[in-house]
Amino acid sequence: MLNIRKSSERGYADHGWLKSFHSFSFANYFDPAHMGFGNLRVINEDRIDPGTGFGTHGHRDMEIISYVLSGNLAHKDSMGNVKGIPPGDVQRMSAGSGVQHSEFNHAQGEQTHFLQIWIEPNVKGIDPGYEQKSVPESAKRGQLALVAAPASDEHAAAHTVEIHADARMYSGLFNGPENAVLPLNPSRKAYVFLVRGALQVNGQALNAGDAAMLQAESSLALSEGQDAEVLVFDLAA
Repeated sequence: MLNIRKSSERGYADHGWLKSFHSFSFANYFDPAHMGFGNLRVINEDRIDPGTGFGTHGHRDMEIISYVLSGNLAHKDSMGNVKGIPPGDVQRMSAGSGVQHSEFNHAQGEQTHFLQIWIEPNVKGIDPGYEQKSVPESAKRGQLALVAAPASDEHAAAHTVEIHADARMYSGLFNGPENAVLPLNPSRKAYVFLVRGALQVNGQALNAGDAAMLQAESSLALSEGQDAEVLVFDLAA
């Protein structure tokens, strides 16, 4: 079974300095039909104006992934990490027993566009952790690169960050004849989020901001991309 959710169906918040689309219920956006999917809890598509950002705030017991699309995201946390996250990097923060952090756009005249992703962990109360890795475009071009996975995953690569969750996140770039097939376990769930461009997912058309939710499917086929960038999540049911 495959269900499509169009970009326009997402929640939206305009805070002036921040424009945010919510794939699932978040903050003032509440939709009981979209509280999450499997153990995927949040996908916020955020655009932060120059010189602004999220002040210091706390999280606990959540795996948080930042995926920057343009600009640069400045990160500072209570673990002592002070980092800039450029496009092409994947950042993972395990909130665990509790962490404080801030995120800002220090660029002059350039908006920062990024995805904030939350995945529910399979273990709670762990020490907070941080990891950031660059994913080369060649690893994503015409194929799906595993960019986040549990430590035990035998397919983890040098660019894969470790998450404390029963989930895997892939990133891919597809254009023209490029295509890929990902085998799925029908007892699990899969979620496809199209970051940009256009793409066929199991023969169904997606445009930027659209998502496909798959259940009881044995494979995922991506094809007919038009400058497409896509994220695919393999999730616990």
